Amino acid sequence: MIKTAVRTTETGTQSWNARLSEQPATTGPDRRSRLRRAAEHYGPVLAIYGTLKLIGFAAFMWLLHSAGDYRTKNPRFGGGAHPWDVLASWDGWWYQQIAVHGYDPQLVPIPGATGPITLEGNSAAFFPLYPALMRLVSELTGLGPYGAGLLVSVVASLTAALGIYAITERLGGRRAGLAAAGLWAVWPGSGVEWAVYSDSLYVALAVWACHAVLSRRWLTAGLLTCAAGLNRPTAVALIAAVVIAALLALYRFRDGILRPVAAMAVAPLGLLAYLGWVGHQMGDYSGYFKLQSGAWAHEWDYGRHTLDVLTSVPVGHFDYLSAWPFADLIGIGVVLLALALLPLLIRLRPPAVLVVYTILTLVLVLGSQQIFGNVSRYLLPLFPLFLPLSLALRRLSLTHQLMLLGIAALASGSYAGYGLFELGVP
Repeated sequence: MIKTAVRTTETGTQSWNARLSEQPATTGPDRRSRLRRAAEHYGPVLAIYGTLKLIGFAAFMWLLHSAGDYRTKNPRFGGGAHPWDVLASWDGWWYQQIAVHGYDPQLVPIPGATGPITLEGNSAAFFPLYPALMRLVSELTGLGPYGAGLLVSVVASLTAALGIYAITERLGGRRAGLAAAGLWAVWPGSGVEWAVYSDSLYVALAVWACHAVLSRRWLTAGLLTCAAGLNRPTAVALIAAVVIAALLALYRFRDGILRPVAAMAVAPLGLLAYLGWVGHQMGDYSGYFKLQSGAWAHEWDYGRHTLDVLTSVPVGHFDYLSAWPFADLIGIGVVLLALALLPLLIRLRPPAVLVVYTILTLVLVLGSQQIFGNVSRYLLPLFPLFLPLSLALRRLSLTHQLMLLGIAALASGSYAGYGLFELGVP
C-alpha cells in the first residue's frame, strides 16, 4: 500500500516540478504563478495546522483563566499576571535569561544537600540555538525576549507542520500528509509548540533533516542535523539516523562518496561543540552531564525510573521521584501509544532514517531518569509515528477527519497544555 502511494506521489510531485521547471524564472507573472501554485499546495497544510492549534491554544488559555491557579504561583514556576505568562515560565524563564544575559557555566554545590538535587541550576543545561534566535529576533523586531521566543516557536511549529506534511505526502499521499499536519497540532505535549520552549524548533530541524535524507540532499541533511545538535541533546538520535542512512547510501553506492561522508562529518559537530565548550568553561568535560544529574536529577539509568512509574501509577502509588499524578498518567498513555504505533510504523517499511530516528528517540527518553510527566513533551518529536495513523485517517472524508481532529484539538487544551504546565513540570 505504502509503495503504491509512494509511486503515485512521486509521479505527481515530479510532474508538478517539471511543470514549474518549464517556466522561465525571470518574468514577474511566472513568479506569481509559482507563488500561487505553492500557496494552493501548502496553504491548506498551514490552515489545518493553524486552525487546530488555535482551538487547542484557546482551550488552554480558557482553562488557565477559569482555574486561576497561575495567579498564586511564582512567575518562574507556572505563574504570572496573565494566563499567557505561563508560556514563558519553567524552561521558558531560563531561555529568556540566556537570551538576555548569556551563559556562565558553573557547577555550584548546594551546601548540605543530600537528596537527588545537589547542584544549583545553571543555564548551561539549556542548548544555545533557540535563545540565540530569540536574541536575534528581539534585536531585529524590538520585541522583548518573551515575544521573540514566542515568535520563533510559532514560526518553527509552522515550518515543522510543512515538513511533516512533505514527508507523509511523499510516503502516503496528500490526504495522509494533511492528516499528519493535523496530528502535529493535537499530539500529547503539543502545548509547548506555542510557548517559549525549544521543542518546535528542534522538530522543524529534525523533520527537514529527514526530508533532506529522503531527497538525497546529504549536505543539507548534515547541516540541519548539526543545527539540531545545538538545540537539544536528544539530537543524538537524529545524528545516528543520518549517519546510518549515509552509510547505507555508501554501501549501495547511490550518491557517490563525498556527499554522504560530508553529511556524517558535519552532523555531530553542533552537539559536540556545545558539550565541549561547556566542559571547557567548567573545567570538566563531563560537566554538562554532571549538571543535568545534580541540578535536575536527569540522567541515563537504563529505564529503571520509567519502569518504576509504569508499575506504580496503575496501582495508585506515587512514591517515586518527582511524582505528578495527572501529568504522569498522561505520560503513561503517551508511552503506550508510542509502543503500539512503533510496530505499525515498522510494518510499513518506511526509509531507515525514520525508523532509526524513532527507535533511538524512544530509547533515549524511556531509558533516562527524569520528571516522568515531561515524557509527553520529550516524545513530541516522534513525527514518524504519525504515518500509520495518517494512513488510517486518509480513508475518512476530509469533513470527518477535521471533526475528529477538532475534538482532539479541544481536548488538547487540557492533556497537552494545562496538564503539562499547571499539573506537572514541563
